[in-house]
Amino acid sequence: MRPIKLVPDNTNVPFLSYRWWAMGLSITLLVASIALVAIRGLNLGVDFSGGQQFRVAFAQPAQVDDLRTRVSSLGLGEASVQQFGDPTKVAIRMHLPDGDKDATDKAVATVRNAISAKYPDARFDNVEAVSGKVSAELLRTGALALTLAMIGIALYIWFRFEWQFGVGALFTLFHDVVLTFGFFALTQLEFDLNVVAAILTIIGYSLNDTIVVYDRIREDLKKWRKMEIEPLLNMSVNETLSRTIVTSLSLILTLTILLVLGPDVSFGFTAAMLLGIVIGTFSSIYVSAPILIWLKVGPNSFVPAAVAGVNERNVKPEGFIK
Repeated sequence: MRPIKLVPDNTNVPFLSYRWWAMGLSITLLVASIALVAIRGLNLGVDFSGGQQFRVAFAQPAQVDDLRTRVSSLGLGEASVQQFGDPTKVAIRMHLPDGDKDATDKAVATVRNAISAKYPDARFDNVEAVSGKVSAELLRTGALALTLAMIGIALYIWFRFEWQFGVGALFTLFHDVVLTFGFFALTQLEFDLNVVAAILTIIGYSLNDTIVVYDRIREDLKKWRKMEIEPLLNMSVNETLSRTIVTSLSLILTLTILLVLGPDVSFGFTAAMLLGIVIGTFSSIYVSAPILIWLKVGPNSFVPAAVAGVNERNVKPEGFIK
C-alpha cells in the first residue's frame, strides 16, 4: 500500500510573493479585533464577572424573553439569558444575593422552581456561583499568565536565535492572541477560564510552528549565503510545508469533531482552539517569515566572517528547489 501524501515532494509555492496582501489582511483583522474588544467588550463568564450561572437545556427551542421576564420577576436582580450551542440551550447569569451560602442556595432553588414550574422538561446541566473577589483574582491571574507566557517565549527565542527572530515570534503571538480576542468580542461567546486555557495552548502551538519555520530559515541562511532573502524564505517555508499541513489538518479534524459532538461545557475551549490553529498556521507562513525581510535579515546576517569564504561556494544557481 502506497503512503498517502497530502503535500507533494519539492513543492515550489511562492508564498512570499503574496506577503503584502497577507499582511494587509492581518493588519485589517488586528485593527478590527481591537475595535471590537473596545466597543463591544467580552462576554465574561461567571469565572471573571462573579455571580451565579445556570446552564439549562429544554426539549423545545428556549423562550428567551419569557425566561428573562420570569427570572427577573423573582426579586433577585436583573438576569442575563443567552442561547449557546443550539436554540434549546441557554445560560442564565445573575448577581449573587446578599448574605452567606444559605442565601445563595435559596436563590438557586428559587430560580430552579420558577423555571421548572413553567417548563417541566427543563434540565439543569450546571450551576456555578463565584464571588466578586474570587472572580477579580481569577481575571488578574489569567491576564498575568498570558503576559508572562508571551514575555518568557520572546526571551527564549531571543536567546536561541537572534533578536529579529524574537521580535518576529512575539509579533506573531500577539497577532494570534488579539485575533482570538476579536473573535470572542464579535460572537459574544462566553469568555471564561476554559478560553484562557485555550489561548495559552494556542500560544504554545503557534510558538512551536514558528520555531520549526525559523529553524529551517536559520539553517538555510547558513547554507545558501548568496541566495536572495525572498527565495530563501520561500524555500524554507516549502521545506516545512508538509509538516505544517499534516499537523494542522490532524488537529482541525479532531477539534471539528469535538466542536460538533462534544459537551457544551467545552464549546468555548474547542472554538478558541480551532480558530487558533487556523490563525497560527496562517501566521507561521505569512507573518513570522515576511517580518524577517522588514527587519533586514539577510544571507550574511548570522554567519561569522571567518567561514564566509567557505560557504560562499554553496550558491544555488537558480530557483530554490534542491
